[in-house]
Amino acid sequence: MHPRNVWQALSGPGFLLSAWPWRSAAYLVSGAVTGVVALVGIVTAAAVGGALAIVLVGLPLLVLTALAGIPVAQVERHRLRMVDRDPVVDPHRRPAAAGLWVWLTTRLREQATWRELGYALLFAVLLWPVDALVVTAALALPLSMVAIPPLMATVGGGEEAKVLKQWTVTTWPTAFGVAVLGLLLLALGAYALALAAGARAELTRALVAPRDGDLGVRVVELTRSRVRLVDAFESERRRIERDLHDGAQQRLVALTITLGLARLDAPPGPLADQLAKAHGEAGKALEELRELIRGIHPKVLADYGLEAAVADAADRSAVPVDVALQLTGRLPQAVEAAAYFVVCEALANIGKHSGADRAEVTGGHHDGCLSLEIRDDGRGGADAGAGSGLTGLADRVSVLDGRLSLSSPPGGPTLLRVEIPCEWSEHFA
Repeated sequence: MHPRNVWQALSGPGFLLSAWPWRSAAYLVSGAVTGVVALVGIVTAAAVGGALAIVLVGLPLLVLTALAGIPVAQVERHRLRMVDRDPVVDPHRRPAAAGLWVWLTTRLREQATWRELGYALLFAVLLWPVDALVVTAALALPLSMVAIPPLMATVGGGEEAKVLKQWTVTTWPTAFGVAVLGLLLLALGAYALALAAGARAELTRALVAPRDGDLGVRVVELTRSRVRLVDAFESERRRIERDLHDGAQQRLVALTITLGLARLDAPPGPLADQLAKAHGEAGKALEELRELIRGIHPKVLADYGLEAAVADAADRSAVPVDVALQLTGRLPQAVEAAAYFVVCEALANIGKHSGADRAEVTGGHHDGCLSLEIRDDGRGGADAGAGSGLTGLADRVSVLDGRLSLSSPPGGPTLLRVEIPCEWSEHFA
């Protein structure tokens, strides 16, 4: 398994023979160089912003200084890949519209912009000198010791060489001893470089490229895609309902009328009997199609809302149902559809399995949440996982961040509760 970051490389075998020490050194060296550039850039941005503030009388100093952290953070996210191969996500949101002013206001309102500014200031003032110091101590000093024998043979004429320009070496045994010591320090320095690079990378992750940023982006996108799927599903339901209502239903109505007229004109006998039978079957097919259309997307729900649709479902229930809903406006279509089909499924289960004499549907919209309760006085013992269809309804409610709970002790009563967070629909309110 290949290491994903410098920490995994440190804990594995063969670290000194891998590319990770050199990747760590490159990360720190480039950090020192980038830090100097960042310091110059921030000072320049502050100077330009100060000059503009004098001329324009505004806050250009604050704006330019705040935005100075964005390019620094972008470069840091690219440099992070030297020592950390995990995905790096830009924490900034995409502006809602095109244009410099929209982009500017979006960036200034984001926490990530100010967090990146803080990192840029810390980087320009403190972090890059630390990077340079670590590289000097862990890499430059040991390499200068390893280079003593070649220096003694070339520059010193084979007679002497200076170690770090402080100590003079005059004999070859001492020169080779210093070189061996330099190799040992270089090996230790490789670990020091990796530790420093890993610590710097973790700090960069925390401030400008958080690991949970990717999760946050994925959650937001998942939520948006889920909403789009629900809307697309409801749109497709309405299209199917419209096609059935305007197409197949009208043809069946015409067929029923034609058969009825033919039945009236046919003389008594076998033909009249067959036409009567065909006319009856066409009527049953028409009635079933109307029930199917009502089940796909009931017209009363689309035209009059959830309260009227629940009352209509209660009228068609096999068990007497009392309805007490407190709704003063229209809810989002997806919420109304989900709530309506929960009520229909619950009333169907009550009629088929509960043995109840009466049922009740209550609820309303309070504090940004639609809550419904369906009760019955039946025998109880209902199980959501025993093929009652409630599992599918729970999944449908959960798509809207809602909850469905069932209480049905043996002997009853049974209570089904639904809670869906939502606001009033602006279109209908």
